[in-house]
Parts: sequence; structure tokens; C-alpha cells
Amino acid sequence: MSRPTIISGIQSSGQPSLGNLLGAFLQFIKYQETHETFCFVADHHAITVRQDPKKLHENSYAIAAWYIACGLDPAKCTIFLQSHVRAHAELGWILGTFTQMGELERMTQFKDKSQRHAQNINAGLFTYPALMAADILLYQVDEVPVGDDQRQHLELTRTVATRFNNVYGDTFKLPQGTFPKNVARVKDLQEPTKKMSKSSDSLGTVFLLDDLKTIEKKFKKAVTDNVGAVNLDEENQPGVANLLAIYAACAGVSLEDAAAQFEGSQYGPFKAAVAEAVCGTIDPIQKRYYELMDDKTELDRIFAQGAAKASAVADKTLQDVMDKVGYVRPVSL
Repeated sequence: MSRPTIISGIQSSGQPSLGNLLGAFLQFIKYQETHETFCFVADHHAITVRQDPKKLHENSYAIAAWYIACGLDPAKCTIFLQSHVRAHAELGWILGTFTQMGELERMTQFKDKSQRHAQNINAGLFTYPALMAADILLYQVDEVPVGDDQRQHLELTRTVATRFNNVYGDTFKLPQGTFPKNVARVKDLQEPTKKMSKSSDSLGTVFLLDDLKTIEKKFKKAVTDNVGAVNLDEENQPGVANLLAIYAACAGVSLEDAAAQFEGSQYGPFKAAVAEAVCGTIDPIQKRYYELMDDKTELDRIFAQGAAKASAVADKTLQDVMDKVGYVRPVSL
């Protein structure tokens, strides 16, 4: 591959939020022009938390539809289901033997999910960072776009890859994390010090399937403060700063220009303008999404095409790993 390689995945659980749109989906569009881009639906990761089978099935199509509706072109990037490329699970098992218990116990997401799903603290929830490492290392990627909450997983991936390389020789490329500076880190509209989560059903989360009136209502009720002025001050005015970041991302302007635009504005008109910018961004994406979901035959074709392309790369890495570990190659009879 002559271009640098990049990979990212989104779990097929829950409805995507505005945070997913601005922080992930829309960012991938840029990468497909400059990188060999792999975007997958992480259905294996989704089941570490108990899922309704019908919803998991539908959400797996939905994530792919959102990818494409937001502008990803299957002719320019590789879109596939994690479970359709068996090398992910196989390498995940092998890398699990190179991942230490203490390293897994320190994973903050394991601690968080264990508290939120105390009735189902399963082995997969504990060991999924090894599968995440496999997701990345299979494709010999150069870069992995990550948010602050994923830095720990990327560092573990590099640690496991180095450990394997030290035993068996140069096998895995060590991926670098990319931490985009100009990406909106969307916060909850009701609790603007917390990340907007698709697992929340509060008024603070804007879902991509919300109708436009619901979106307007959520922004109208967004938490601000008693200052009464629109300032770019995340420490003292986190709610206002969050709304400015959302507006800037949707309007395609800098944070500074957004703040200057609303200088002297009252909160009511300011919130209305942010809602209008968000609705203008989401509306055409929603329409394309519904078109795609009405034609799952086309999505199946994209999945098949993507899995074939991804497997051609992943299987090569997996076979190299299995040979070095000492597995016997199967023989066709």
C-alpha cells in the first residue's frame, strides 16, 4: 500500500449521537482521500454488553449506513463487519496470550463498564482490549484516530505488539495515534462537563435519528449559566463553550469566529442558531441514511466487498503470526 493506512471501528450498539457524527463519521471523509482507510462495524465488541439480537442485527446495518450517508465512499475506503473477517477473532485469541492480567485490570473502560453492568462482568468485557489490538495490528496500520478515552487502549496495543515482536521478530507495525486538534469534543447538553454518550437517553444527548423538532427542543433546553454572555470559556462557561464547539463544527468555522459571531447575543437566539446549524447538517444525512436502510441488499454487497478486501490484508498478517507461533498449516485434501 503506497498510502499510509488508517483504521477505525464503531460498535453496533445503541443509536449514534451528534458526538459520533462530529467526532468520528465526518472525520473519516478526510482520511479516505489521503489514506488507505478501513472502517468497520465492531459487532464482536458490542456483545461484551448483553444485546437484543434483533437490535444488534439492525444496528450493524445502521452503522454502515451512517458511514456512507455521512460521505464515506465504498470505492475509496473499506467498510466491513468485524465478524465477517474471521482473522479478528483468531488473532485476538493469540494476542490474549501476550496480554498480562495486570494490564487488563488497569483499563479504565473495563472498570467503568463493570460498574454500569455489574450483573454481567464477563470474560469478554475483561479481555476485549486484546481483540481491539488485533483489530488494529491485522492491517499493519500507520495511524489510529483516537479520542482521550482510547489512548490507553492504543498504548496497550503497542505494548502487546512490541512484546510479540521481541519474541518472534519484526511482525507488527507499531501504530501511531492521531489526536485531531480541531475536532469538536461534543459534551452532554445537560451535563456539559461530560462526554455526550449514545448510551444515554437523556435530553443531553442528540441522536442522529432524532427528528428536527426534537433536536431543536434539546438545544432550547441546553444548560448554559448565569453569566448571560456568549464567551469561549470552557472552564467557567462549559455549556456555552460546548454549544460554540458544536456550532463551529456544523457551520464550518473556527471556534474564535463562532465566538465573535455571537458576541453580545442572548442565550435564546444563540441556542436557536446552534440548533439550526445542527439540523442543517443532520437533515440530508438522515435522508440518505433512510434510503440506504431501505436497500439492505446494497449494504450486503458493500459488506461482502469490504470483507473480501479486508481479509486479503488481515489473513496475510494472521498467517505470518501463526507460522511464527508454530501452528501447523491446514492441508487441502
